[in-house]
Amino acid sequence: MRDILWLIRNTLSSTFRQKKNIIMYLCLPLIGIFVAILAYGGEQPMTLHIGVASHDQSYITDDTIKFLNDLDNVKITKINDSEVQDKITSGALDGVITFKSGYSGSVLNGDPGHIQITSIKGAQVTSFVKSYLYRYIDNISAIAKAAGGDQAAFKTMYHGFQGTGFKLKAHSLADTSKNKDMAYQTIGFLIMIMLMSAGNLSEIILLEKENRTYFRLLSSPINARKYIFSNIVVNMIVMTAQILITLTVMTTIFHIDINVPFWEAAGVMLIFALIAIGLSLVTVAFSNSRSAASGLQNLIVMPTVMLSGCFWPVEVMPESVQKIADFLPQRWALDTLTKLQDGDVSHIYLNIMILFAFAIAFFLIAIYKFGRNNDTRNFV
Repeated sequence: MRDILWLIRNTLSSTFRQKKNIIMYLCLPLIGIFVAILAYGGEQPMTLHIGVASHDQSYITDDTIKFLNDLDNVKITKINDSEVQDKITSGALDGVITFKSGYSGSVLNGDPGHIQITSIKGAQVTSFVKSYLYRYIDNISAIAKAAGGDQAAFKTMYHGFQGTGFKLKAHSLADTSKNKDMAYQTIGFLIMIMLMSAGNLSEIILLEKENRTYFRLLSSPINARKYIFSNIVVNMIVMTAQILITLTVMTTIFHIDINVPFWEAAGVMLIFALIAIGLSLVTVAFSNSRSAASGLQNLIVMPTVMLSGCFWPVEVMPESVQKIADFLPQRWALDTLTKLQDGDVSHIYLNIMILFAFAIAFFLIAIYKFGRNNDTRNFV
């Protein structure tokens, strides 16, 4: 045990003696937080500026305009026909709604028409307006059909519709979707850094073989198992620090609510740390030099990180690519955190078992390959 502790202390001191390693291992994971804030932190509710040109003088038209004016995030401006093109092309208005002559008559006849929506921003504007406006018009048209041409009955039902007898109280709820997106982006970046850090720390084995330090150590009471185990412990110490620092800065300094208890999120990431270490040992076991290990690491880490959805939601990728992502541990780590955020714990134990299965598989492959490497004396 004393030998292992000496190896751990010696590896940590030699690694963090260089200030650049402190920045790379402990500060670099925080970049994901700033990227997430830049991507999602500046989003504000959008207010649509809609112009209204009315050629139908009717109380139904006036009430329709009033309905639009009462919508949240919509600002109505009355304009003339001559101003439509100029306001739209200059960007002063997001869209223009024109009520043509005969609009109120078409509504009363049960066949709404004589209304035009103009916008150069497309469905981004028109879909929002249509979803509310057309529903309102359909309700009035349904009342007209129910009245069956009886104007007195229509006005009675219409005024009852306009002046509903119940009160509605609105309470604003915090939008958690933005925090979830920011947490997802940050954790995805942290996963990439953990994989790279594990690879760099495991390459110390190859470095010390190249320097012949490894063989001098094995000539002492220290054996290969103790040496590899000490490297695994160093990896876990560094990645535990990365996880705790990143999650702490997220929640306490930037107040990003990850919607998961701190220790649950840390626990999932610690399981992934085992996967990262196992994968890094596999790359070292199959490499005969640091350059080969570094190239193999880059060949594995970056493509799998992108395919698994660490940089963007996996749902935006083609279905064929999503099936590939199901075979990647990064995807299962992110999926586990997402399920915890959504409160879906029915399959969480399956996710945890799959993550442990990845870790065990990588360690077994590394152990097998290290056991088959009998040419260490010729290592260059």
